[in-house]
Amino acid sequence: MTSFAVPRMLQQKVLLFGIAVALAARTAFIFAGAALIAQFSWVFYIFGAILFVTGAQLMLGKGDKSDEADNVLIRLARRFLKTTDHYDGDRMTTTTLGRRRFTPMLLVMVAIGGTDILFALDSIPAIYGLTQDVYIVFTATAFSLLGLRQLYFLVDGLLDRLVYLSYGLAAILAFIGAKLVLHALHENALPFVNGGQPVPVVEISTGPSLGVIIGVLAVTVVASLVSPAGRARSRPRAEQSVEVAD
Repeated sequence: MTSFAVPRMLQQKVLLFGIAVALAARTAFIFAGAALIAQFSWVFYIFGAILFVTGAQLMLGKGDKSDEADNVLIRLARRFLKTTDHYDGDRMTTTTLGRRRFTPMLLVMVAIGGTDILFALDSIPAIYGLTQDVYIVFTATAFSLLGLRQLYFLVDGLLDRLVYLSYGLAAILAFIGAKLVLHALHENALPFVNGGQPVPVVEISTGPSLGVIIGVLAVTVVASLVSPAGRARSRPRAEQSVEVAD
């Protein structure tokens, strides 16, 4: 929404559309993942690799998927669809100089939908790293998305100060990726790994996993808020609020 300068009054509708697309995409990935897990235990190797790669991208500063707004879908949409440079309320089409044109709202919807699918590729393997119960996976995903609309506006101003958030998320993804690989080794059936026999490794249970996740997030948030960089990020917003009040 920042990339397309979506007006504040239209952000609620964009979020609602994004939540609907995210729920549909994640539901498809959840059931596809459950089917793969039931048939092939080695799929956890793939899930772990996905999380390792995503964590590495975050650590190197290449994992900000909000930059994917100008992805292939958007470039194709800009090429084949005639769009205006201004919004017309929440409409996706408008009339300019007697011609029917699409508004940037359509491009925003395409970008949101594409980003939702990209995030689903990471989030579903991550949650399967905590539990393989499909019911819990689906309900946890659904409730988190339903609360996203209110949470977005609540933490909108706080995110600027969480300067170390990407490092914390990278550590969490790497940890869950390692947990998935350990589980894959424990259930190993690949003939070229230990002769197709399970590997005697230590598995990490759900309780300690949640403890590590909460601990990393807590350290990341506190370190960001007390750091000079985090405090510096909050000054422009505070100064802007004072100017508006004046």
